[in-house]
Amino acid sequence: MKRRLGVMATAVAVVLSGCTSDGDSVETPDLEARGTVLTTVQPARQDLTNQISLSGKVTINPVFGIVAPAAGELRFTTRQPTTVAVSRDTWVASIWNDGAPRKVFVPEGAMMAGRLMPDRSEVAKGMPILSAKHVGYGITAEVDSAQAYRISGAVKSIKAQIKNGPGPFDCEPVGTIAALPAGTFPEPEPVKTTAPATNPSAPNAVIEEKQPTAPEGSEPTGLRLVCVAPSKVRLINGSDVTLDVITGRAEDVLVLPVEAVAGLQGKGKVDLVDENKQRTTIDVELGISDGKVVEIKKGLTGGETVAVPGPNLPIPAPAEVTG
Repeated sequence: MKRRLGVMATAVAVVLSGCTSDGDSVETPDLEARGTVLTTVQPARQDLTNQISLSGKVTINPVFGIVAPAAGELRFTTRQPTTVAVSRDTWVASIWNDGAPRKVFVPEGAMMAGRLMPDRSEVAKGMPILSAKHVGYGITAEVDSAQAYRISGAVKSIKAQIKNGPGPFDCEPVGTIAALPAGTFPEPEPVKTTAPATNPSAPNAVIEEKQPTAPEGSEPTGLRLVCVAPSKVRLINGSDVTLDVITGRAEDVLVLPVEAVAGLQGKGKVDLVDENKQRTTIDVELGISDGKVVEIKKGLTGGETVAVPGPNLPIPAPAEVTG
């Protein structure tokens, strides 16, 4: 037994001495320096379509917004089609800028639902200035904030499919996609009439009579899309509808994965990676997105190496409390 234990001890000593012999070092996996970029991507070129699916419903007399075609001073006309649908596009306001007016129309088949801005207001291009009501059936879809910027531009086309009903069919968009405040109408001007005098020597009395009260304005809304189906399509109020909305198309454009870009509308930022795997943040101009990639309109040429994920936007400094 003693002899066997001695052999085992000798074997263990040999193994340990082999592991800890002079000049040998314990190997560890290579680790990159903190902040080193490990995942990168290069811009690519492809055709791009901004396509969104929305859930909607068939509704009666849906309200939609009409926007200012330019920046300037808003001036309403005396035409206020508030009781019946107009048979053609009707001029209801103008935007004045540098002495030149840009006309605003209520579209055929609709009537005014309210003013969203007071007369003589300074407005920005694209700002909703009045609400209109489509008379008859329409299809509406509520738009959440996550989709708002992808769909807020001009809608190119809409395909609609009614659940267990007609479709797919083209649905014509009307108005703008925006959350509308409650619309208003101005107080009616009093009409002056003259009553005959009871005393021949006294002048006739002037009596002010109010005109008939204008209808109430539109109700406030959330972000919504409104479209009108062809007249041949049979609609039932309250029916569920799926809308396939295309807001933009672009051919052979430079794109990056959305994960590589900070921001998805207008201006954004990306991190370029150099040969030492270090980041440099630059500004880029963004175009449309399909939710997977986003168009890079300016800022990149296509040969750059870009970090994934993209840069973090700086957190605003806390506001100072003043006593």
